[in-house]
Amino acid sequence: TKCSYNKRGGDAVKFDLTVPENIVVHLGEPSDSSARNVTVPFADYIKNVASSEIYPTWPENAIRANIYAQISFALNRIFTEYYRARGYNFDITNSTQFDQSFVYERDVFDNISRIVDDIFNSYIVRSGDITPLYARYCNGTTSTCPGGMSQWGSVALANEGYTPFRILTSYYGDVSLVENAPVANVTESYPGTPLRVGDSGLNVKLLQIALNKKLSRYPKNPIPRRIFRPRDRIRRKRVSEYI
Repeated sequence: TKCSYNKRGGDAVKFDLTVPENIVVHLGEPSDSSARNVTVPFADYIKNVASSEIYPTWPENAIRANIYAQISFALNRIFTEYYRARGYNFDITNSTQFDQSFVYERDVFDNISRIVDDIFNSYIVRSGDITPLYARYCNGTTSTCPGGMSQWGSVALANEGYTPFRILTSYYGDVSLVENAPVANVTESYPGTPLRVGDSGLNVKLLQIALNKKLSRYPKNPIPRRIFRPRDRIRRKRVSEYI
């Protein structure tokens, strides 16, 4: 199963990226080794975050826009392996100084739970990219974050009749939504065995995507010979040839 990349009116593109079944949350700041790690279903994590970050009485379009941002923020931490690449054994923290509010085992609001069940496997991407957006946000009253979404500002826009997607583009610019992404048990990026010439599948595709992004940012840099040998026939194909 593949997820649908939908720009709300544009052509759909298909990708093999998945939303994880679970997320590992560190109940403290990253450096606090005494804090617990808890593994929770990803949808339940988002319900908890949304119930901790926003109000259930807000207009539904504002709630949905904020939940899209919360989902995307968490998925960005997972897919970029932000903490695991730094040697930590968790995906995200519950410290609002670094990440999103998460209160372990708290009750969640019914309407927020319903909305999360509807969209927990949908997220924001920058147009032309496939990485879940690092969707910064703040309350917009006591704190502001340039380039991020104002939570209370989203309420004002919803009251003006803005759709969730229009609210998101008002703050994040040229973005798209990946909708109905498949859900699976996601492991760390290293597949467990070295990739070899002739290999195929998702691990190869993810490597190709990463290399294409590097080549697009640094087009004058040659492919390192110490990584790829001439007989490997590495060609500078675009991602579209593999998806």
